[in-house]
Amino acid sequence: MSAKAAVSILVADPDPFSVELVRKALQPEYTLDVVRDGPTALEKARNCSPALVIAEILLPRLDGFQLCRCLKEDTATASIPILVLSFLRAEERARQAGADAFLLKPLQPELVRQTVAELIAAGEGNIRHEIC
Repeated sequence: MSAKAAVSILVADPDPFSVELVRKALQPEYTLDVVRDGPTALEKARNCSPALVIAEILLPRLDGFQLCRCLKEDTATASIPILVLSFLRAEERARQAGADAFLLKPLQPELVRQTVAELIAAGEGNIRHEIC
């Protein structure tokens, strides 16, 4: 069992195809908690303190930009790194909203793995090793 095995990542994406691609790229090294909308992602992030949040911009009810802003403005979640994914070319807007990284879809599994590993390594002091 690797040191990463218990690291939890919150994935907020309504697209099952994208979620499956992320799952294939990251499991079994990471444990994924998948949600389909922004408010659920915000609640889970606040309650579970994942090592990383991966969010699509086009989330129902609270979009990825709003989710980033809410997470970064809350002292309980501000240190959680956020990776934004989208078909939209919105890297600058994502960064302005608080995203730590941005990947354009269609996703490349190796780039997803590399980006996630870098973000988690940068935030290792904040990782909780439990599943919520």
